[in-house]
Amino acid sequence: MTVLFMVVLIDMIGFTLVIPFLTYFIQDLAAGDGFTDVGARDRWVGIVLASYTLGQFLLTPFLGAISDAYGRRPVLILGLVSNTVFLVAFGLATSLWMALIARFLAGAGNGNIAVAKAYIGDISTRAELPGRMGMIGASFGLGFMVGPMIGGILTDPATSFGGPFDTQWWSDHPYFLPCLFAALLSLSSMILAIWLLPESLSPEAREGEKRDLKNFWKQLSNLSSITTMPPSIRKLIYTNSVFILAFTMMHATFILYTAMPIVDGGLGYDERTNGYIFAYVGLVGVIVQGGLIRKLSEKFEVASLMLVGIALTALGLGSIPYPSPTPLIILVVMTLIAAGNGLFQPSQSTLLTHESRVHGLDLGGVMGVQEGFGGLFRIIGPVLAALIWSETVDGFGLWTYHTVFRVAGLVAIFALALNYPSNSDGEKEGQHHD
Repeated sequence: MTVLFMVVLIDMIGFTLVIPFLTYFIQDLAAGDGFTDVGARDRWVGIVLASYTLGQFLLTPFLGAISDAYGRRPVLILGLVSNTVFLVAFGLATSLWMALIARFLAGAGNGNIAVAKAYIGDISTRAELPGRMGMIGASFGLGFMVGPMIGGILTDPATSFGGPFDTQWWSDHPYFLPCLFAALLSLSSMILAIWLLPESLSPEAREGEKRDLKNFWKQLSNLSSITTMPPSIRKLIYTNSVFILAFTMMHATFILYTAMPIVDGGLGYDERTNGYIFAYVGLVGVIVQGGLIRKLSEKFEVASLMLVGIALTALGLGSIPYPSPTPLIILVVMTLIAAGNGLFQPSQSTLLTHESRVHGLDLGGVMGVQEGFGGLFRIIGPVLAALIWSETVDGFGLWTYHTVFRVAGLVAIFALALNYPSNSDGEKEGQHHD
């Protein structure tokens, strides 16, 4: 678990480094490609964000099945290789199309979230699952705490640091240094995985899955196969997907809001300040998933913790940027979102792992389907949010830059509603700890 934790942590730091500056980077590329209208320019932020998840949507279910057939370790290493190569390519992008292609290919090669969760399922007992899922969640939180802060600090080194960076090349590539740093972190994580990460599936288990791998292409091309899964698993996957939709709507537009000039209702934040905001979000995630979730899961049903997480997230999303656009209020709102997400992720993963075992399903395949199905909503979320933002950012009354956050909050409430009426008695029984 320690090696897996470090691999995921370093991978997440590298991945989250791009968060503070990606919005500004895409805005610059869009303006350079002739998109001068604010709405049209900002729409590309959602499109580029969605390109990464489009790659994941197309390939993650297949990577999950590959991990069942050939092991978790090689698929994890493949994801790290993909991150390393295409982070460098993204940092060197000089047009929207270059950025789109680099992000798409990075997503296509990285199925590490689903495979890491399957790895934990392989090596954990039912009692160990919540705590271990929480540890992986904590690595995500640490990544969000460290990555965005470093990304914000390393942006535009020609201006921030000067010295050897005070050249025309670094002035023309202000976002390359954080991408390079992230790529080097991903490379170090890959080396760590190659040297120290053992395989979690026995050769016998892997051989048993290879017979079914050839049939997985149908599942890759047609996610309607989810309808053949047990109702309890379908509901968990649907809940996760709708939650992701709400969360990614916020993710696509939050920095668009904070970067707006104060006179227009925003906060006027730069890359570094946004990096600090997301570092705080990561800190809250670490506290919740690294410590609280284990203690809470001993006292409360895992399903109840998942529902509370959804409710807190819905409240936080709908509160951006209310009641007033001040830094203190933003921290309160982001606390709700981070704490809600911190409760939801490990709880939902624990429930899905348990239900997969109860019904005798291949864990890697189920996790792959969830990530692939959720990937569809990761595509829809940023694009939908960007479209709403572009149509309302200059509006008035009910149709303003507030609108996209209201919609995100309502979507999260729908995820809550999916779990009512209450689960059947049989499902409830599976949600208690021994």
